[in-house]
Amino acid sequence: MESDLRIRAGGDGEPLLLLLHGLGATGDVWSGWWPELTEHWPGRWVAPDLPGHGGSAPPGEYTFGSLAEAVLPLVAGSTRTVVLGHSLGGVVGLALAARHPVAAVIGLGVKVSWSDEDLQRAGALAERPVAWFDSPDEAAARHLRVSGLAGLLTPDDPAVRAGIREVDGRWRLALDPRAFGVGAPDMAALVHGSPAAVLLARGELDPMNTDEQLKGLGVRTVTLPGLGHNAHVENPRACRTLLDLGATAGSSP
Repeated sequence: MESDLRIRAGGDGEPLLLLLHGLGATGDVWSGWWPELTEHWPGRWVAPDLPGHGGSAPPGEYTFGSLAEAVLPLVAGSTRTVVLGHSLGGVVGLALAARHPVAAVIGLGVKVSWSDEDLQRAGALAERPVAWFDSPDEAAARHLRVSGLAGLLTPDDPAVRAGIREVDGRWRLALDPRAFGVGAPDMAALVHGSPAAVLLARGELDPMNTDEQLKGLGVRTVTLPGLGHNAHVENPRACRTLLDLGATAGSSP
């Protein structure tokens, strides 16, 4: 398995589970899943840092297609791959399924409706220069806000430390700000054109989407009671049930 991405991996055999984090996070954000996967997942799992995040180098340009191409080597040779992607990672999973045989894509917390204001705000963030901090704690606090993980992880959590970087005694986010410029996905085209089974899920308290928006895409949907946008961090055990549901995601919603 060849890749220029920093990855976390475990397990053995098939099927392969590819875990894709959201914008601003790293593959370590799935660390709460390791015990669950050890007990319940029958094959291998891989959790990369997407390009421009954590320890993975930035791509030439940020598109959903370029991000999918970057993770494609991780699934090459697998006889059965299931993708579980959070937010941006869910879109990347759908883009990957259009390029490589994937059994199922489970998108959790994907934002499917983008206003002009949303896109303008994201574009402005993409053009901001890198912010520098005098201490790792300051950088960690910013990482938690940018990734939406404030209140869920502590600044000294390994998943947070993976999201910051020291350069010549100063600290910055590992995130390349240009990643905010990836744009809005055409979810209808990605979902309806996917050769893989698709399941879309959201936390009941997620402000990034609604039940109606997900159901409008015409695939099977699941709402996780009492959870928010980062449901996979809040309650890995509850979210693990999505892996079982993903196997039948191709049935009527």
